[in-house]
Amino acid sequence: MQATTLAAGLAVAGALLYVVAQTHVVLVVAGHPEAISTNSQNVRELLETQGIMLSPSLRVVPSPTTGLVDGMLVVVSPAHGTPGGDSTPGSTSIGPGTTTTDPAPAGVGVWVMDGASSGPAAQIAAELAETSVSPDSAGTSPAVSVRAVVAGKVHDVLTNARTAGELLSAMGITPGASDRVRPSPSTPLHDGSRVVFDRIRVRTREVVRAIPFRTLTTWTPSLRPGEVRMLTRGVAGLREATERVVVVNGKVASRSTLAGSVIRPPISEIRESGPASPVLPIGAIRAGETSGLATWYDPPWSGLTAASPWIPFGTHVRVTDLATGRTVIVVIDDRGPFATGRIIDLSPEAFSALSPLGRGVLDVRISW
Repeated sequence: MQATTLAAGLAVAGALLYVVAQTHVVLVVAGHPEAISTNSQNVRELLETQGIMLSPSLRVVPSPTTGLVDGMLVVVSPAHGTPGGDSTPGSTSIGPGTTTTDPAPAGVGVWVMDGASSGPAAQIAAELAETSVSPDSAGTSPAVSVRAVVAGKVHDVLTNARTAGELLSAMGITPGASDRVRPSPSTPLHDGSRVVFDRIRVRTREVVRAIPFRTLTTWTPSLRPGEVRMLTRGVAGLREATERVVVVNGKVASRSTLAGSVIRPPISEIRESGPASPVLPIGAIRAGETSGLATWYDPPWSGLTAASPWIPFGTHVRVTDLATGRTVIVVIDDRGPFATGRIIDLSPEAFSALSPLGRGVLDVRISW
């Protein structure tokens, strides 16, 4: 009974030892990768167990005497310039019953493994970097770590592709006429190369856009201070246009108008306003001075003028940009703005005296 138990224990231990001793490698034969678990000690033993006999017509990376470690990549491919034996023209025998066509210029035999920044692929890259193999043909080039940015998505890959074009082809990407590849597809790859592929679509479409209407305000003493009377309601116009839209990686990158025509012209809004509002806004420092936001608008006249919701028409107002200290004196001849926090609308000429129009909004103090 004890002997039987001992024998069973030894059998289990032997099985565990067999499993532990196995090495996991990737064998690439003529460009076709296969994950293999093996007890072989070196590359030569691995190939023999797979029925691949070494000969001058084969190229093996790394060398047959290299010891196997987990995650290693072993590449077997036809050596150029050697006869193919009894194989058909353009092919080379690799082991019993195994025949592969010589790599063609279009990238046959090129492979790509994702995850080269960490894990087994990174270990393979480090191991192959120590081997001395000249990159003279597709499928036999040493592996390099490359960052491929495809349509905005980053892939850190391990590949034996020689050029950016071969890499994209191995990833199943065929650039279209409008697509963008940086660097050019013929650029040689090296360890640390970066290849960017952007999918670009250009289309034209017919659109109808609104044309904003202008607002014209006149002062009248017939209205109470701050009262506004609408004389003509503004109506937006319509413009028909042909747009060119450029979409990069699924997102609109630019729009441009190729041609257009006005379907309906806009109708200006005309209104009358009373002379002033008897109540100063909240935040006034003292009568005749307050702080807030200033913007610019485009009145139908020119000059150093401004619009205020409450300051009487004809009043000369000093406007000071609190950021720069610059000042300008304007004449109130319009009503507005009517948005919270905004205390004055300046004409383009007045705004430009304080800051470029592109700034849009200024923090100012006004006094009168």
